[in-house]
Amino acid sequence: MNVTLRAAFLATTLLMATSGVAYAQTPASSQPAAAATVNVTQGAAVMDAKGGAVGTISSVNGDIAVIDTGAVKASVPTSSFAQSDKGLLLGMTKAELEAAAQGASAQQKEQFLASLAPGAAVSDASGGAVGTIEAIEGDMVTIATPNAKAKLPKASLAQGPNGPVIGMTQAQLEAAVKATTPPAG
Repeated sequence: MNVTLRAAFLATTLLMATSGVAYAQTPASSQPAAAATVNVTQGAAVMDAKGGAVGTISSVNGDIAVIDTGAVKASVPTSSFAQSDKGLLLGMTKAELEAAAQGASAQQKEQFLASLAPGAAVSDASGGAVGTIEAIEGDMVTIATPNAKAKLPKASLAQGPNGPVIGMTQAQLEAAVKATTPPAG
């Protein structure tokens, strides 16, 4: 899961977490006059303000870095990091970042499912056409292919780059419908 977190939240959390910690062990006379340059690069270790491991930078694209915690991948503005002698600092613990990412992911999934509408094209994981949404009834979605109609739980659809995606190709969906349809007679 890859989730973009709000920059202001992270920056504020970083400032709150590091302001008392970074300088608490440094006499006021030796505090730097300006913040050190932060070098956010792929492969860099990320720690929380107390030195606990948060994860590793898996990629950087412009001013967004993706932190891989092992459980989630969270997109974080590069301005949310501070530099230490041991690596990058983030104002969130690993558990806090994972909880925020999972909460954001759940909210995004909920918004996506609420946005589904009849007529939307449905693709498979490879981007191949499967069919279109014909109807939505409660938590069920009817997907029409050229040869079949299938009722699936809304939760079985995910947001893809071009709209709704399911984990089956058109042929697999049609075969599943055929296998579960009683013979006419």
